[in-house]
Amino acid sequence: MLRLLLLVLVLLLVTVMPFLIWGGEIEARLAEDGVAGWMRQFGGWAWLAGIALIASDIALPVPSTAVMAAIGIIYGPFLGGLICATGSILAGLAGYLVCRLIGPNTAEKLAGAEGLAQARALFDRYGGWIVAGSRWLPILPETISFLAGLTGMPVRPYLAALTCGAVPLGFVFATAGYIGSDNAVLTIAICALAPLALWVVVRPFLIPHRASP
Repeated sequence: MLRLLLLVLVLLLVTVMPFLIWGGEIEARLAEDGVAGWMRQFGGWAWLAGIALIASDIALPVPSTAVMAAIGIIYGPFLGGLICATGSILAGLAGYLVCRLIGPNTAEKLAGAEGLAQARALFDRYGGWIVAGSRWLPILPETISFLAGLTGMPVRPYLAALTCGAVPLGFVFATAGYIGSDNAVLTIAICALAPLALWVVVRPFLIPHRASP
């Protein structure tokens, strides 16, 4: 168990370090003209700049929710929500695929065979819930994407759970930016609960049915 905790702590450190090194500088640059003002400099390509910013959150300290709100200001709640969800899905896929390429050997060196087996058992049983329910949280989504890749969580359920988490997040923050809402409690409640409700609906379609004898 201690080796498994070590693996989680190492991944958390990898996630947090860019915030400690570049976080202040990136936030200062984006705050100078406001995120929406910065994105409008790209003209018709503002949507692509927004997706790139959100997707880069896997490695850089980008205030992704502020970017999503700015996208909502520029593109409205529907198109803006689609753009935000796309960026969030790409961010989750990037961390997952990198760690899938690294393979379980790296995880086993840190967590040991027993720790890696525990992590795999956790993601085999609860991986979808963890991935779907964590997208709204700070820092943890990146760490969970890394863990899902290192433990070899299958692509199909991972992508489905990631989408369940990213779509409500993207549309809620795009809508909040568009209408200028500052109701943090409602925003967090929807982002926390809606992905789990979606996963309840989607999950049965991912479980293979056994043939009748």
